[in-house]
Parts: sequence; C-alpha cells; structure tokens
Amino acid sequence: MSIRVLVVDDQALVRGGFRTILDSEDGIEVVGEAATGDEAIAEVARLAPDVVCMDVQMPGMDGLEATRRITADAASAAAVLVLTTFNREDYLFAALEAGASGFLLKNSSPEHLIEAVQVVARGDALLSPDVTRRVIEAVRQDAKDPRLETDAAPPAQHAALASLTERERQVLELLAEGISNAEIAARMWVGEATVKTHVSKVLMKLGLRDRVHAVVYAYEHGVVRPAG
Repeated sequence: MSIRVLVVDDQALVRGGFRTILDSEDGIEVVGEAATGDEAIAEVARLAPDVVCMDVQMPGMDGLEATRRITADAASAAAVLVLTTFNREDYLFAALEAGASGFLLKNSSPEHLIEAVQVVARGDALLSPDVTRRVIEAVRQDAKDPRLETDAAPPAQHAALASLTERERQVLELLAEGISNAEIAARMWVGEATVKTHVSKVLMKLGLRDRVHAVVYAYEHGVVRPAG
C-alpha cells in the first residue's frame, strides 16, 4: 500500500519539484497539494494523507500553526514532516512542540526527502544526529531551571511515569541520550526487536508521538538530570 503524501508550500515550483521526486519512488503517492496552512488543514480532512510535507513560512496561517492543528485533531492520523530553507533552532523547537515528526531542510537530497517520508510514515521521528544533539542540549539547559522539578508535575504525569516497567524506564533513560535502537539493544543485552517493543510501549503509556518527544519528556519530568 502506497504512502499517501500531501505537499504544502506557497511556491508552485517547489510543490511541483517535491511531487516529481516523491512520485518517482515506488510506494509513495502525492495525493494533493496546498499553498497555505488553511488549505493544508482542509486537504488533510478531505484526503486523509499518511504524511504532510509542510512548509513553515506561508501567507496567512503558517506551517507551524497548521501542524499544531493537524496533530491535535484526533480524526487525523497524518504525520507532519516540516520542510524549511532556514536552519533555525526556533523553527526546529516550535515544530517539535507543534507535534511534527520530522524536520528537514529543503536543500537536502532527493534521496533524503524520500527516506524522511518513509521514516515518519512508519511512525518514527526523523532528525539528523546533529539536530537531535541540539534538541537534547536545549532541553538539558531548560531542565536546569529549578522550577522544572519532577514533584511539580501534575498527578496524571506521575501516574504515567509510574505505569512504566523497570525495563521501560531504562529504555526512556537511554532514549534521553539520543542513541539508536541498536545502541540501546547493545546496552541492555537484548534484541533490537525487543527494544522497538519497549519504545512503542513507552510512547503509548506517556502519550508521546515519537522518540524525540520522549527525549524532551525525560528531561522536563526529571527522569534524567542534566550533567553538571
């Protein structure tokens, strides 16, 4: 079954370029286009895509607000891949906070774009290792804020953390290091398939979209502490 993609960008040439790249790959089908955030929301409701390739800067509602509304809609199962020409941390963190599952620069190779769509379509998050490190460092700095203490968390968050098994808690701690499933498997002396199962259960119990948001959660809720 093909991955259904909606391409959102205010420039027709950019949309056409993405369509050409993605339609050339077996197993991916561009089912629609949108030029604004409002159009993107309407097309997601009409077409039910698996992945939305979302531009950030557009007239009217921008891509970040559109992402927030799409991911907050319980009727939508679309994963959002944010595409931008700007390698700015404020866009990166705003996209993650809005619920995006991936962040990719528009100057990436066609192969990388195809891979990104495939990754987010299967429920994983896509950030390059250097971007992941930036996320971790940023949340580590935020975690040094004395106001961000575990015992200040709402009861529901305590209950969610308490529902994790010892193994799942260990997986969450390792996720916070930004390492891969293969590296986690080596640390825990288990198979990679077992790690994937644990990660899925952690995300489900904590109500998180993907492993990148698990990193943020782990630091914000005191599961791990920033070095120093």
